[in-house]
Amino acid sequence: MTPSSTLETLRTDKRIVIAATVIIGIALAVLPFIIGSGLGNSWLRILNFALLYIMLALGLNIVVGFAGLLDLGYIAFYAVGAYLYALLASPHFGLHLPVWVIIPAGAALAGIFGALLGAPTLRLRGDYLAIVTLGFGEIVRIFLNNLNAPVNITNGPQGISGIDPIHLGGFTLAKPISLLGFTLPSLHAYYYLFLALALFIVFVTIRLENSRIGRAWVAIREDEIAAKSCGINTRNIKLLAFTMGASFGGVAGGLFAGFQGFVSPESFNLMESVMVLCMVVLGGMGNIPGVILGGILLTILPEIFRHGSGPVQLAIFGKILLDPEALRMLLFGLALIVVMLYRPAGLWPSTTRRREFRGDSTNDELKAGE
Repeated sequence: MTPSSTLETLRTDKRIVIAATVIIGIALAVLPFIIGSGLGNSWLRILNFALLYIMLALGLNIVVGFAGLLDLGYIAFYAVGAYLYALLASPHFGLHLPVWVIIPAGAALAGIFGALLGAPTLRLRGDYLAIVTLGFGEIVRIFLNNLNAPVNITNGPQGISGIDPIHLGGFTLAKPISLLGFTLPSLHAYYYLFLALALFIVFVTIRLENSRIGRAWVAIREDEIAAKSCGINTRNIKLLAFTMGASFGGVAGGLFAGFQGFVSPESFNLMESVMVLCMVVLGGMGNIPGVILGGILLTILPEIFRHGSGPVQLAIFGKILLDPEALRMLLFGLALIVVMLYRPAGLWPSTTRRREFRGDSTNDELKAGE
């Protein structure tokens, strides 16, 4: 290939990337209007929650996908961010701080909790690490459920209501925003805010992945002893993984509290941690586009099963034989089993993991031939 043809190929590839970016940007910009007019506001709320789960999945992907540390208590950091927003922007304590103060504070506090979780677990691996992180998540939920006596801090199982909606400047996202003769509905405004922060987290994650720190995480994931022998400070790198991942969860938690206007301990149970972990594993651990795909699918698919199982049973049997909620979880679990059987590396795995699974299958074939 001559230098001129190589340069022409690079220019063509750059044009394709720019064109694809523009098309995706336009699609993301008009998506809430299409969904709102075609499917209604309920599905637009589901889309907003999908963006929150994408933020959570990207944060957990740093811990699980990049550093290879199994964390089953990740939802605790989501709870820390949500409750901090609720305490600082509600009538509970009479404080109504602005969102630009609370969200960074929630990220910082969640990061501190991430470091506190990571510090005593530095020598743990595999199942032992999973059990400790699971216990941490449950401890946070139980504390939130019982810190209403003798001093009422979290209002216990009743939760905190009347939380201030997110305000940006002189605009509140709880009401339609009128600007230059154009009215933007509340759910649309929340969508654009969540999308902007999700894109920012994607940008930060990509920069981390391609940095020296990201390569150190991957080295620890592949072989911690070899990484340590190469001069990597595994203790600090592990703590940084827990801290960075937790801070993203704190941001998502604060946005959740402002969006819902209510938080309670029941929103942060073990099933939520498992769901976020499934998003990372199903999409493709360590691969940012795959994690985003997993977050979208595992937010939307259960709702499709919930809304579609009843009409399908009526059309086939003439009556509802199974409760839609129970059937939703059954179909959801079946879909996960099928994917893990036929796509064990995830729906959109990274190049490294795809190569690892191909290598494993090649070795198995060689052993069978012998």
